[in-house]
Amino acid sequence: MRAFARFAWAVLAYDVAVIAWGALVRATGSGAGCGQHWPLCNGEVVPRAPGAEMAVEFTHRATSGIALVLVVALFVWARRALPRGHAARRAAAASLAFMVAEALLGAGLVLFGWVAKDASAGRGFAMALHLANTFFLLASLALTAGWADSSGKLALRRDTLSRLAALGAVALLLAGVSGAVAALGDTLFPAVSFAAGLREELSGGAHVLLRLRVAHPFAALAAAGVLLGAAAVALRPEGHPRARRAALALAALVVVEFAAGVVNLLLLAPVAMQVVHLVLADLTWIALVLTAGWSALPDARSREVAAPARQPAPAAG
Repeated sequence: MRAFARFAWAVLAYDVAVIAWGALVRATGSGAGCGQHWPLCNGEVVPRAPGAEMAVEFTHRATSGIALVLVVALFVWARRALPRGHAARRAAAASLAFMVAEALLGAGLVLFGWVAKDASAGRGFAMALHLANTFFLLASLALTAGWADSSGKLALRRDTLSRLAALGAVALLLAGVSGAVAALGDTLFPAVSFAAGLREELSGGAHVLLRLRVAHPFAALAAAGVLLGAAAVALRPEGHPRARRAALALAALVVVEFAAGVVNLLLLAPVAMQVVHLVLADLTWIALVLTAGWSALPDARSREVAAPARQPAPAAG
């Protein structure tokens, strides 16, 4: 199953790149580049002589279409190559469901006009829902790849790590949702300085997106604490070797992501930092999912202990 596993990892990496381009679409206000048309771009399959905004939006639609095709291929391959009940096969099915939902959410943003400079509450809710679905899509793809070369059987445990991982997932999801709202606020209401932005957020008459923006740093700080705790538990010697590697990556990503968030805040959320910040959040989420997912696999050393010892071959003659 190495070929299937490599393909699953490649699909996951490609989807992270597509998501990063989607952040560029939002940060540059290019979401209306194709007008209120979907799936066509201004009524055309391939727009002729597109402007900058249209080119950015059309590229995102084209790469998203390829992502959908790749996930369909992953789902079909999983059904043919993996036995019924295999954990990676179920994860591949979830990946397809969340990918379809991702496409529908993207279409809804365009068709309802929740793009460009729209500051409606509906857009804020849709962006939060979009972010949550993206996280679930990445989790499903990561587990498909992470479990592909295993036996497909899970040893679910109710221990400290599983509880911390679950709490960390909720905390990171809330931090991600608040981050999506904060990023939208940064795009629609750019601040001229850090102090001016803080005054706007704390103003009684501020737009709801600005009032919600102030919650993101606190949500991120709380999530970082829980995630570092989960990583510390997963790094114990008795943990699954793959889970320990994922936990090490998780701890490093939490530190780098938090530092990137501070830089993003101090630099007033430039486009490049918004994209980097989102990609790091996605990678942190993937590392958490893999830490928990690989911890649910039977430990390799436990299998060696449980396996009956080989009897020595009888001596000749």
